[in-house]
Amino acid sequence: MASDNASSVTEFILAGLTDQPGLQSSLFFLFLGFYLVTVVGNLGLITLIGLNSHLHIPMYFFLFNLSSIDFSFSTAIIPKMLMSFVSKKNIISYEGCMTQFFFLCFFIFSESFILSAMAYDRYVAICKPLLYTVTMSPQMCLLLLLGVYGMGVFGATAHTGNMLFLTFCANNRVNHYMCDILPLLELSCNSSYINLLVVFIVVTIGIGVPIVAIFVSYGFILSSIFHISSTEGRSKAFSTCSSHIIAVSFFFGSGAFMYLKPPSILPLDQGKVSSLFYTIFVPMFNPLIYSLRNKDVKLALKKTLNRKIFS
Repeated sequence: MASDNASSVTEFILAGLTDQPGLQSSLFFLFLGFYLVTVVGNLGLITLIGLNSHLHIPMYFFLFNLSSIDFSFSTAIIPKMLMSFVSKKNIISYEGCMTQFFFLCFFIFSESFILSAMAYDRYVAICKPLLYTVTMSPQMCLLLLLGVYGMGVFGATAHTGNMLFLTFCANNRVNHYMCDILPLLELSCNSSYINLLVVFIVVTIGIGVPIVAIFVSYGFILSSIFHISSTEGRSKAFSTCSSHIIAVSFFFGSGAFMYLKPPSILPLDQGKVSSLFYTIFVPMFNPLIYSLRNKDVKLALKKTLNRKIFS
């Protein structure tokens, strides 16, 4: 079936974010700026964690991987998106579209599960502090990370395999700035209830399982915090979770709004705008969320700058 697809449609045209010529130049520079902030923020955080030994603990091990995912995620999407602002036809080959779609799914699933792994880390740190070093051992961290990327591969393979069984006929204009699930299903000549069911099940696993894990973790965390007698202790415990809670709300809120609503409720044109939150803004804001509210990261930045100045 995949070979039939390739012979009927060899390339797609990405419609982009808007078809209004007057906005193209402004949007190009706006989203180029967003991309540069994303790259600098995530690579900067990766560098800080790598260079400062006091950040070589499980919490920042997962944050290092979150920044790596965000940097790769934005790089898989934004450069091609920028092309739609400066070219009359933003053409992508069938193979290129499927490849972009695979990595889109991989990074979304990986981010979902890395956020749940970070919630588990906070649960152990707050609820079982005396066992933290033993529980969150390097072996355990690597095992969790293997699970994160394993689920990323599962989600990407399931979704992409589902797309490869679709036939695309004469219309090859994707009403989006990237190759995403709903606009590709809309173009297909033979998409069926089974294809939609597969999409719903896989998306539910990718969003539902991490959300349940996060809610369970924070249920135990809140229970432990309320049992802390001192106000200072409760405040400190809350502060260690605040950045993660903001990041989780931002990512899962936008993802659930986009994918867990039927297309009849959320038209594709509105869906394009909604998808900006998890493809553009989440990778851009995560480094800011975790650095501006984090004393350890600020201290690492100060030490790194001092070493550069006085070296």
